[in-house]
Amino acid sequence: MNYIQKNYIMELLRNSHFVKVLLIGFIVLLFQIPISKIKGVIEEREQTREEAINEVTSKWGKSQVLTGPSIIVPYMNRFTTASSRSQSLSSIAYATFLPESLKISGNLESQLLYRGIYKIPVYTMLLNVSGSFKAPDFSEWAIDAENILWDKAYLSLQVTDAWAMTKSPILSWNNKELNFLPGAGEFEDNQDGLHVKIGDLSKGDNFDFSFSVGLNGSVGAFFVPFGRDTEVQLSSDWGSPSFQGTWLPTNRSVSSDGFKATWNIPFLSRNFPQKWLPSPGLKKIIESSGFGVEMNSSIDHYRMSQRSVKYQFLFLVLTFSTLWLFEVLAKIRVHPIQYLLIGSGMCLFYLLELSLAEHFGFVQAYSLASAAVVILVASYSAAVLKARKRAVIVGAVVTLLYIYLYILLMIESYALLAGSVGLFVALAAIMFLTRKVDWYSLTDTVISKASINEEN
Repeated sequence: MNYIQKNYIMELLRNSHFVKVLLIGFIVLLFQIPISKIKGVIEEREQTREEAINEVTSKWGKSQVLTGPSIIVPYMNRFTTASSRSQSLSSIAYATFLPESLKISGNLESQLLYRGIYKIPVYTMLLNVSGSFKAPDFSEWAIDAENILWDKAYLSLQVTDAWAMTKSPILSWNNKELNFLPGAGEFEDNQDGLHVKIGDLSKGDNFDFSFSVGLNGSVGAFFVPFGRDTEVQLSSDWGSPSFQGTWLPTNRSVSSDGFKATWNIPFLSRNFPQKWLPSPGLKKIIESSGFGVEMNSSIDHYRMSQRSVKYQFLFLVLTFSTLWLFEVLAKIRVHPIQYLLIGSGMCLFYLLELSLAEHFGFVQAYSLASAAVVILVASYSAAVLKARKRAVIVGAVVTLLYIYLYILLMIESYALLAGSVGLFVALAAIMFLTRKVDWYSLTDTVISKASINEEN
């Protein structure tokens, strides 16, 4: 291949719009390398935040789950084995009885603790618990009355982080005051909580109870519906609650000043009984029956940053398409290095958004980062496209893209629909602007220029 042939081929490659489109596509794919690094930075910063949250909450109190109260009655379980059929053996087992009615009302006061640049929401919760029990009934089970240890019966209350208690409760039991002891007793493998001896339950038909307990916690507050009829009323000054669990509130009101929520849960909607003997599979069922509220941030900037990066491919394609349209319609040549520089500015947006959001919040960070990138790209485009009006058009397109992205981030449920419509509109705009372009004549022009150069 001689010099003239090489020059002919180079001229074709340099001026062919088809080759330019392929080159732009290659540049977009090339930018996926730094984008993957940016995704890694977002995940790393999110992990650092989680470590800060765990460090603070491990000292203040984690998500609190209140299970109970319940009455635990020990009894002698007599049995024989294959090796000792002539000898009766015995062990102590525990029967669990739940209240007929259970009412919990409380207030959750929130505050923010700081670990470095991170703000961790925590709370102090004061709960008033009241209700009533029926006298425990063993008649449905084949347990002799003399084997029931009535004098060792106690009331058990399970709390996730009992050490984070701020107010020691005193139990009012049929108008008698009793002091709680550490540990939940034998309820569910002796987990964290409190218990109190309540004496002989064989005398009496109904037992009323009430107590107040204060707890420090974070992330969320949850309850288990142990009453035949359970009512939970919770109020707080936290303005962005997320109601979670098996049941949602029957009534709620949420504002920027806080929330109020009420749960009413009847016995028939539960999936565990009102009383039971030791049952290995029941623990998981009870744990899965919690309901309550989580203290979510109004906008999680790490999650928003992750979602923003998902649209980077669309941003690069549409921005480069705008520049390419100027090449086709205004006969202006944009060098691949200039595409690379503009694409680099677009990628830097995600790092700016993340770093600023850690200090100012997502909305302010998004506004500052997008404004900085729009000014950068528009200013550079003025030199590349050799006209301020063209640079204004590029800046307007990029601005519309960032406005469009913000809308997509705010309407997560409709993101797919809005994204599909946006892509359709962008493609329609490109087709409309290039509808009168004679692509064959452009190719012929390139060939004729190459032929002239060959003749010269």
